[in-house]
Order: sequence, then C-alpha cells, then structure tokens
Amino acid sequence: MKNTEKVKWGIIGLGNIAHQFAKELMLVEGTQITAVASRNLGKAQEFAEKYNCKKAYASYDEIINDDEIDILYIATPHDSHAALTIKALQNNKHVLCEKPIALNYNDALQMIDASKKNNKFFMEAFWTRFNPSVQEAFYKIKNGEIGEVKYINADFAFHAEKLEGNRMTDIKLGGGSLMDIGVYPLFLSYLLLGIPKEIVAKSNFHETGADLQTSMILQYDNAQAVLHSSFVSTSNMEATISGSEGRITLSPLWFMPQSYALIKDNHKINYSWPTLGKGYTYEIMECHKCIKENRIESSLWSHQNSLDLIKIVDEVRNQIGLVYPS
Repeated sequence: MKNTEKVKWGIIGLGNIAHQFAKELMLVEGTQITAVASRNLGKAQEFAEKYNCKKAYASYDEIINDDEIDILYIATPHDSHAALTIKALQNNKHVLCEKPIALNYNDALQMIDASKKNNKFFMEAFWTRFNPSVQEAFYKIKNGEIGEVKYINADFAFHAEKLEGNRMTDIKLGGGSLMDIGVYPLFLSYLLLGIPKEIVAKSNFHETGADLQTSMILQYDNAQAVLHSSFVSTSNMEATISGSEGRITLSPLWFMPQSYALIKDNHKINYSWPTLGKGYTYEIMECHKCIKENRIESSLWSHQNSLDLIKIVDEVRNQIGLVYPS
C-alpha cells in the first residue's frame, strides 16, 4: 500500500463501541469507512448512513469477502473474536480485533498463526497502550523517575443499571467483568511488571455464571499488584504506580487519561496530554503505520504481548472457576 492511499476500513459488529470507533476513524487523516456489517440489515444501513459509508451488509461473510476492504475492525462479542479474525485473515484482510483477543490462550495462538501464515497485520485493540499520557508515563517509569516499581493499584468498575439479559452477563458470549474490563488493570500490571509468579483471585458471580466483580493480587519477585473489576460498584478509576523513589498516577479515567501526575520528594507535577478524540485515534494511526510498512504486528502491542496477557487471564479464570460453554 502506498503512503498516499486511503486505508479502507470495514467494521463488523455495530454496538456502542463500534459507534465510538467510527467517530474516531473520521478524525484520522487517510481513512475511509468502506463497509459495515451486522446480522440486522436495517441496523447496518442506519450505521452506514450515519458515518457516510457506502456499503452495508447483513452478514459477516459478505464483508469478509469484500475485496475493496484493507482492514477489518471486529467489535462483536468476545466468543466470536477468534473465528471471525481467522476467517478475515485467511481472506486477505488485516485485522484489528477488540479486546480480549479471545476467550483463551489456544484460540489466541490460532489467530496469531493465521496472521503469520497469511502475512497480514493483526492486533488486539488495546487502545490504552497508544494513549499519549500512558506513553509518556511509561517512558518516565522506564527511565527510573520513580525508581524500581514496587506496587500497582488499578481498577475498572462501574455500576451497570441492567444486568439481566445483557451481553455483559451472557456466559455464552464470554460475558463477565474479567473479560470485559478486568483485562485493563491486568494489562497495566503486565506492561510494567511482566508475567507474575503467582496470582490470587476471587469473584462474586451472576446467576448466569459470569463474574460480577473480581479482585486479583499479582505476586512478583519484588513487587505486587492489587487489581479489581466490577459491574456492581463505582470507583474513581485512578491508577497508581508506586516505586522506590516516587509514584505516578494516571488520571481518571486511567485507561483513557488526558493527564498524569508525578509525585516525588513531596512535590507533585501534573502533565497534560489531551487526546485527539477519545483516543482510539492513536491505535488507528498505529494500524495504518504498520500496514504501510508491511508489518504484521505492532512493536508497542505485539502478538507476544497479547499471548502473555491472555495467559494471565486464563490463570485468573482458573483461580475463580470461570468456565465458558465454548
């Protein structure tokens, strides 16, 4: 692909997050929303009209087989991520797939194998990794501004008004707070401290078998992380990374911050990094860059990063006894 050509996107699964993503796509230069797909044609047509998209499909196979599309954004429920990603990669499409990458490590491994075999770019959509405040905070941590990281405290919690008949608690769709939002604090701990040597986790469950809230302690050789996800309570959603010489706080909402603070020697310095849109724009730009450089993965959020994270998630699931029918 030439650098002057527009990257033509297709979107599969047209729920709330797809609407947010489509708005962000329209903020990025060199982008075109070419086609969208839902199992409901009326919904697809309405979405296409709203975002000035010329094609609306009533099946996922149709959009996967559309030769005009360069990259597909997959925003369907978690249980379908693996099958749709693999099929898209096999049909000559690059893929950005919403988190979590899959329901388990083995599925994720097959997705990455498909990327390698078909020489197509594939990335899990961990947009937080590309947020400017997160990037700058990580840079300071890596360069020893707060000394050695000893403790991470992060959560992602909100009170869901309706849990009955909701995707979030549908066990068949991969529902539960761990998969939906718990992956965010796990992501933060993994990026800063790596794979833990031990995990202790406990959950409270919905009658469907999906976890409503999950608390996790990740034990490292010289550090700990205390993490939490919940659909049944609120929190300020500020993340703190504490080191031997200071600490950094990512401002609420920490997974999409507009700023962060460095606290050291009883002094606090605030750094402001407003995002373009909500911040999906930066992972979109990363996709464009990788595609135009003929790379099949990002160096900032690589295939191995996704595999490591889902392996950690698998262990948490084992700890809490969360089992999906598939």
